[in-house]
Amino acid sequence: MRIDILSLFPHMFDGPLHESMIGNAVENDLIEVGVTDFRDYTTDKHNHVDDYPYGGGAGMLLQPQPIFDALADVQTKHPSKGRVILLDPAGYQFNQTVAEDFAKEDHLTFICGHYEGYDERIRSLVTDEVSLGDYVLTGGELGAMVMIDATVRLIPGVLGNSESAPGDSFSSGLLEYPQYTRPADFRGMKVPDILLSGDHGKIDDWRLEQALKRTYERRPDMLKQLKLSGKARQMLADIQADASEL
Repeated sequence: MRIDILSLFPHMFDGPLHESMIGNAVENDLIEVGVTDFRDYTTDKHNHVDDYPYGGGAGMLLQPQPIFDALADVQTKHPSKGRVILLDPAGYQFNQTVAEDFAKEDHLTFICGHYEGYDERIRSLVTDEVSLGDYVLTGGELGAMVMIDATVRLIPGVLGNSESAPGDSFSSGLLEYPQYTRPADFRGMKVPDILLSGDHGKIDDWRLEQALKRTYERRPDMLKQLKLSGKARQMLADIQADASEL
């Protein structure tokens, strides 16, 4: 996968794109990443990338010309256009399903805004307008980092354990079940006996029950969107009954 980022602050990506999982993915040629400062494409002698909005109003808007020309240059060098993603609070909300969708692409380009907003004509360039959540950040850079991280870890070969990503919270539609490692008894807090039993069928049932319970207690809204097996529905019914007795 090729990932391009258009930003006024390219150095913000120096750490996140060269450390940990993403850094390893770059080193192992699983992904290729480029960061472009679209200020370099201004034709204004003062290198302005923003101006006042027509009709008045607060703040400054990013001008179309630098972003149009920067994106054109990126796409000339890497003709596979793929998805062009505008980081914008008005976009649809990013989640695990969107990350899984992005991970199937050969090329992603993220346009990171700044200031009050974009000249509306910039939207004609993009395939997706995406928001990290219902809040406003100073710029799109942090949002792009989060989306890239969530996407890259789903690319085959990036995670050491091929089962890690499918078992993550949200990938299964449920929050992740409790997990433990050595020692079996830490300051009186013991690992559940079932996990030490060696009975993998019972362990799987316990994990499903715990995932359902945690999701019911913390994110019941997620359960409304799931199609549960008969076993899972019965487990959930028992969990709900126990909760109603408290």
